Amino acid sequence: MQEDNFNPRKMPLFRKGREIYELTVKIADLIPEDDPRLSSSKAFMLEDAALLSVKVAGAEGGDLYDIRMECATLIRKAARDLQNHCNTLTMFGFEHIHYLHLIREALEEYRLLFVDWVKTFDAWNYAVDRWGLFNPPGVQPDDPDPARGLDEL
Repeated sequence: MQEDNFNPRKMPLFRKGREIYELTVKIADLIPEDDPRLSSSKAFMLEDAALLSVKVAGAEGGDLYDIRMECATLIRKAARDLQNHCNTLTMFGFEHIHYLHLIREALEEYRLLFVDWVKTFDAWNYAVDRWGLFNPPGVQPDDPDPARGLDEL
């Protein structure tokens, strides 16, 4: 369990996520509103970039393995989608593609921090995921839940 005064905003991963968001905002501001193909990517890019820090905070606040893994999955998806949005902008003729490498480089730095962060997850601090996606190895969806006691079976 995290300390009561733990602040995820101090984590390098969170800070890198915020940096990516701020960078994405600046680049998204260059997307012309009168081009529907390009402008449709703008909102998705901003949403995905925002999730990179929001879900870190959620994972740290939730602390349980299944919550952390769920947040990590959403972070990975958002980062990959943001990369794909950069490719879409390039494919549809975004005028300022020379800035997109900044997002790509920042995402690679973020990925490395993310890998280290996920290694810190305590698989044995868990509640049973009844959906079966984010249980520690060997734990089944119908196992007793140590977070709720043995009476929940």
